[in-house]
Amino acid sequence: MSDETSKTLAYTLKGAPVYRREHIKPDGRSIYFYGYDRHTDPVIEGENLEQVTGSELRRHPLRGDWAVYAANRQNRTFKPSAAADPLAPSRPGEPLTEIPFETFELCVFENRFPSFFANAPAPAPSDLDTARAQGACEVIVYAPESTGSLASLGQARRRLVVAAWVDRYNALRQQGAAFVMPFENRGDEVGVTLHHPHGQIYAFPVVPGPQLEAAKAFAAGYDLSGQLAGWAPDYHINSAGSLVSFAPPFARFPYEVWIAGRRSVPGPWAYNEEEADGFAHLLGDTIARYDAFFGRPTPYMLTLHAAPAGTEETFQFTAQFYPLLRAPERVKYLASVEQATGLFTVDILPEQAAKALRDIDHDLA
Repeated sequence: MSDETSKTLAYTLKGAPVYRREHIKPDGRSIYFYGYDRHTDPVIEGENLEQVTGSELRRHPLRGDWAVYAANRQNRTFKPSAAADPLAPSRPGEPLTEIPFETFELCVFENRFPSFFANAPAPAPSDLDTARAQGACEVIVYAPESTGSLASLGQARRRLVVAAWVDRYNALRQQGAAFVMPFENRGDEVGVTLHHPHGQIYAFPVVPGPQLEAAKAFAAGYDLSGQLAGWAPDYHINSAGSLVSFAPPFARFPYEVWIAGRRSVPGPWAYNEEEADGFAHLLGDTIARYDAFFGRPTPYMLTLHAAPAGTEETFQFTAQFYPLLRAPERVKYLASVEQATGLFTVDILPEQAAKALRDIDHDLA
């Protein structure tokens, strides 16, 4: 299919517009290109992929939480060679990647091996509490280069990532998602199978348990943004405008870092330009501090926690980093008791972690 749309987003970087182009792939999946210049490359024809579908949700009768069963994902791409990078631009005359264009700044496309998808069928009758796995799973490719990170790609690219997140938040929330979460997994220790700089965006048909509990706490009056001032200076790491990176006093991972604003917002779509700039800066700054402190590209999980549907009036947005190291070359494993109970053993006090990261010398592009 060749249906395409191109538009200018309301989001700008210091007054410069951000453009979005949508292209429909032959298997019906959308790919979106975001950039400070209009994306006008012609498509490289010949793509012949089929989207893999088939999932369902089941609720655990003792824990009360949901799991998604997506057996289709067993055969997804696993640690391809650099020459077979599916997130790189395509080249004429060579096997096509997931991106059938020669150039791009940043792109988002629907995952070929999703856990959630738009036309998920109803589950078969069961004694369990089940639900359709209706939603979306998208891949966000930060850059065409096969190496780099949100720390090394520069502030303009981080701002473009934030613009794309906001655009996808708006679209997926309008489509009826109960909860939308952009996230990034980095490093072999986290189970990453593609090392090209990228993240993912999931649109859930249900609100997962931790986000449901957070929404209840905020609705009951917990004021995270209000507490930030009281946590200074011991738990603070850095600030950019009204945004703060900090080690929460209740951290579950060694060297866990959150980013939040002194002004409460339900999600990054509500940031003004100064706040968006500070948020983008602190994303890169946190990664640069991790890499300098641990002396290596740090494996981590990054998750963005915005308001589930219907909780926008009280929910307070955070970005949360969970590094998978407790010291250089020492992995933080989630052992039996932590997996079984959810009660974590943390090897360093959050205020000690905050000081170590606050004091580290680091380079940020």
